[in-house]
Order: sequence, then C-alpha cells, then structure tokens
Amino acid sequence: MIGRGAAAALLALTACGPVSVEQAERQCLGRAYSTTGPHGEMGVGVNSEGNALARFKMGVTSDYLMGRDPSAVFDQCVYQKSGQPPSQPLYSRSDWKG
Repeated sequence: MIGRGAAAALLALTACGPVSVEQAERQCLGRAYSTTGPHGEMGVGVNSEGNALARFKMGVTSDYLMGRDPSAVFDQCVYQKSGQPPSQPLYSRSDWKG
C-alpha cells in the first residue's frame, strides 16, 4: 500500500509529464503571441460614489525584447510540453492572430 506522501509525490510527478500535441499547441499560442510586441489593457470608469477609476496594465516578454520569431517560440514551447513538434506551422494556423 502506498503511503499518502508517496501518493502525493507520484501525483505531482504525473502532472509534470508530457501533454498531447493539441493541448501543448493551445497552451503555447499565448506565448507565441506575446513575442509580437508589448501588450496591455487600459480601463477607465466611475464607481457608484462618483469617483473616477483607472487601470493600466502592460506586459513585455524577454522573447520580444530578444527579437525571437513567434514561430520558433511556438515550436520550442510545443516540443518542450509534448515531446513532439507541432502538428502544423504557427503561421498556417487559423487561430493565429499575430
């Protein structure tokens, strides 16, 4: 019988295992998109007390700063997560919005 600690360790190790290529591709699209430039969001509003509210969020990745190609980032990410190359090139995907 496996003890609780050993069972928890086994469960944690299986969570680190490879995922399907399809799942890896879905997870890696965001990382590839982040290499196309700085991305952010801004919000402005008024609360019920009449106070103005503002929010600004901006993100820049090291992949973008180093000038890495989104397709290369995508390929590497998918391979790291699944152990297999992507099923199709990034730029030919219908869900690529870069």
